[in-house]
Amino acid sequence: MPRRAGTAGRRGLSHLSPRGDARMVDVSAKPETAREAVASAILRMSPKTLQIVRAGNAPKGDVLGVARTAGILAAKRTHELIPLCHPLRLTGIDVTFSDDDRGVLTIETRVRTVDKTGVEMEALMAASIAALAVYDMVKAVEKGVTIERVALLEKSGGKSGHWKRTQPPAPGTGQPRPKPASRRPVPVDVRMDQSGRVDQSGKTTEPRAPRTGHPRPKPATRTPLQ
Repeated sequence: MPRRAGTAGRRGLSHLSPRGDARMVDVSAKPETAREAVASAILRMSPKTLQIVRAGNAPKGDVLGVARTAGILAAKRTHELIPLCHPLRLTGIDVTFSDDDRGVLTIETRVRTVDKTGVEMEALMAASIAALAVYDMVKAVEKGVTIERVALLEKSGGKSGHWKRTQPPAPGTGQPRPKPASRRPVPVDVRMDQSGRVDQSGKTTEPRAPRTGHPRPKPATRTPLQ
């Protein structure tokens, strides 16, 4: 018997069946609406490498032109790489670049469709593959280029409506950077006795008798006075 559209998944996850099996969500009953998603990826490189990217004279050619094309192709083939994604009729894909003098290159992707499900994965795929294409184009110049902060920035349309990230994600976490907890130093009373031994409790300690290899002599007995 075919599964009814909109059947609830396991533990509220639509990509799992009630038995826990992975499935492609049935969106047959959903209306087609205008949807859009924006994602970004950040690359860090030396300022010298970034100058080569700007000039378009890297050993392999036009870095940004190739990366833009790679991002567009990746968005259109997202469903072939992410197993449970739906093939969508994309109506628009934009891949743009911005940079600063510190060697930071930011890629921003914007994907649009009029369909039954959103294009968040297509925007993230475009940003990720465009960043990888940049690395491939400049690795002959600098192999230490890093890719970080691949993140969804904004989405609109569909049942969940509009969503926008309020803070940039911290590197490697995907979440806003938490504020460090303040720590107060714990005072320690450190004293030193005459023998040079330190006792953090504030009490001096008696020095130990040196070891000579011979047993310690017993104290002499005293005869009581008559």
